[in-house]
Amino acid sequence: MKKLFGTFGVRRIANKQLTPEFASRLSAAFGSLTDGKIAVGGDTRTSTPMIKHAVIASLLSTGCDVVDLGILPTPTVQYAVRKYYDAGVIITASHNPPQYNGIKFVDEHGIGIKEELEEKIEKIFFEEKAERVPWDRIGSTTKNRKIIREYIDEIIKRVDADIIREANFTVVVDCGSGAGSYTTPYLLRELGCEVLSLNCQPDGFFPGRDPEPTPKNLKNLMDIVKVSKADLGIAHDGDADRMVAVDEKGRFADFDKLLTLIAKEKGGKIITTVDASISLDECLKEVGGEVIRTKVGDVHVAEALIKEGGTFGGEPSGTWLHPEFSLSPDGIFSALKLVEIVSKEGPLSRLLDEIPSYYNIRDKIPCPDTKKDNVMEKVKQQLPKQFTEKIQIDNIDGVRISLEDGSWVLIRPSGTEPYIRVRIEAKKEKTAKKLHNMSRSFLEKII
Repeated sequence: MKKLFGTFGVRRIANKQLTPEFASRLSAAFGSLTDGKIAVGGDTRTSTPMIKHAVIASLLSTGCDVVDLGILPTPTVQYAVRKYYDAGVIITASHNPPQYNGIKFVDEHGIGIKEELEEKIEKIFFEEKAERVPWDRIGSTTKNRKIIREYIDEIIKRVDADIIREANFTVVVDCGSGAGSYTTPYLLRELGCEVLSLNCQPDGFFPGRDPEPTPKNLKNLMDIVKVSKADLGIAHDGDADRMVAVDEKGRFADFDKLLTLIAKEKGGKIITTVDASISLDECLKEVGGEVIRTKVGDVHVAEALIKEGGTFGGEPSGTWLHPEFSLSPDGIFSALKLVEIVSKEGPLSRLLDEIPSYYNIRDKIPCPDTKKDNVMEKVKQQLPKQFTEKIQIDNIDGVRISLEDGSWVLIRPSGTEPYIRVRIEAKKEKTAKKLHNMSRSFLEKII
């Protein structure tokens, strides 16, 4: 079992667990297993420069050449890697609170590295057996500060720019003071939108709101969209690999509905995760599409997109993958695609209301990382015994139990935080609450 890596990368509290020494050891382990030119970039967190310097120094010590991309969105780093470089390191904690930071390693395709490589990195890390090169083979550093402009131009080529310009939308953009501040407002303005910017000043203290774009954190965005009579609102997390939306009525767009809306537009084979709503399956049948589920985590979605030849991949967390542009989550490209869809078929409120809505409950229960394996083993063995009716059990990722009436409960360990996550969906509110009460009580008892 991995001890450091979560769903994607390693995240810890900066300068507490994630110190320069920790970052150096981890990056040296990666550099020992990687050759060539490595791109390094990071988000706006206050600790990013400190960690980035430690990462670069370690990579150089293992003989890798490094291209410093600066502070920029995660999708832009991944674009740069798949276009020009052999691998990448991204300094970001994505949606985690400001005190956190993290290190994400990506392969030559800009996709998160495979679990086998993560395990090798951990072995080198704990045994402290990084391969340092002699003085005459130490790597060199260069910078690339033009990649954001190229990335913006490539996105514009892949959307219907004319129809977006004709729509002449007003869009409220909330980048949460994260790395999306360097891209999304400028992109939308170039395509003729009137942009009302909110928290679009880069600031690692995230003064306007926490990085995670949840309804609670986006109350100001929802109010401003409604009061300003804007056509929609867009929000990102700290590194802009996520995109969430607010309709013109000021309502937060449900993640599952947004996933279904984009999936219907794409058609074909849609890759999603075990925690996605059954409404996706129902709506895809109408357009002759197919839903394939995988483990939670965009790396697993990307791998399935390649294997199955999927047309679109997404998770009900604001994470969207468009294989015609990238096999990594891209909140910036997703924002433009949503504006394009609404320009053609909107308004957004009507498009979302046309998608079936069921009762959903998301919960997370504190659980130390050291206890997760033991807890999940007990869930696997004991939770099915709590049901008297006929059930179907799915162990693709955690434990998902589906009932004959279509309702289901999913219990899985968080890959990024010390929690056990619970996701419940049912067509009746009473059923959803019953499943939630039973699941929470069960987990609290065994934890």
